[in-house]
Amino acid sequence: MGKLGVSVYPERSTYEKDAAYLELAAANGFKRVFTSLLEIKGDQEQVVAGFKKVISKANDLGMEVMVDINPALFKQLGVTYDNLKFFHDLGAYGVRLDLGFTGAEEAAMTRNDYGIKIEVNMSQGTHYIDNIMSFNPNRENLLGSHNFYPHRFSGLGQAFFDRATKMYTDYNLNTAAFINSQAATFGPWPTQDGLCSLEAHRDLPIATQVKHYLLLGSIDDIIIGNAYASKAELKAAHEAFTAPYPVLKVIPDPEATDLDKELLFENQHSYRGDASEYLLRSTQTRVKYADRDFAPHHTVDIKRGDVLIDNNGYGQYKGETQIALQAMPNDGRVNVVGHIHPDELFLLSYLKPWSGFRMTEA
Repeated sequence: MGKLGVSVYPERSTYEKDAAYLELAAANGFKRVFTSLLEIKGDQEQVVAGFKKVISKANDLGMEVMVDINPALFKQLGVTYDNLKFFHDLGAYGVRLDLGFTGAEEAAMTRNDYGIKIEVNMSQGTHYIDNIMSFNPNRENLLGSHNFYPHRFSGLGQAFFDRATKMYTDYNLNTAAFINSQAATFGPWPTQDGLCSLEAHRDLPIATQVKHYLLLGSIDDIIIGNAYASKAELKAAHEAFTAPYPVLKVIPDPEATDLDKELLFENQHSYRGDASEYLLRSTQTRVKYADRDFAPHHTVDIKRGDVLIDNNGYGQYKGETQIALQAMPNDGRVNVVGHIHPDELFLLSYLKPWSGFRMTEA
């Protein structure tokens, strides 16, 4: 089972605020913490002490802290790739290499004396990981995570993301990616328009971003990149992450009846395996509600994302629940009872035949 994570930036906030946020995150089931030590300005000892205090708090809460570091900083800190005592003393669970070495160093670092995890950048799109693997690393200590992108429109596209991720899943390595809080206001740099890995996630509700990664099935750990997510967002992310089935948000049609809503929102649905290009079919409702009356109403033409119930005119199909995958004419035998929320319409592309799902009223 993967883990949820949050990010803290001690140089850009106070210990009190970071500590309170970590307590809230831990209470909502978050296990990972990302922090960034990409540059040290001013008093080095003071900066390191500030990080150590926050990391100690996270450790006390049972969380695992990954410290993002630029190799240029190794020299400033007097750290060498073959001696990671500095990070052990800092209390870090692992070190994320924002920029890598040659492959040999990363492999050597996975064999450190302290069991410190080495997390490498998955967003490079090169055969970097193949190079590291050729030096026989300790796979238990090797992880991957995507970058986050503070500049609007600079985040990763889906096709590139999938290709880059596959290089890591092919080796069965732990993967991570970042999502964006809409309530958070800062990251490691002065300017940020959110901190997500996938550009398509930037303006989406946090639960929708989590659902997408779970449906992709290739990302283990999901980390909120910016600080601080709201209490409601932490709760929503945890609920989406731990839900036994994906839950799609549906806007009911104003004409939808109480029976229509019961079919949609009070039943477990299953995507029928013999899949159609036009309809995602959930057929059990027609069995359960075989003796109920589904009079024709709102029998308008159908568009992608419409939620449908076959009415009395469809004979033995009466009461079957469907989601439209593309536009279709309506001959009067199908009631259009709702629509997948616009934020989550894209998730239809990731639901797979035979998978279970639920619907909730948006």
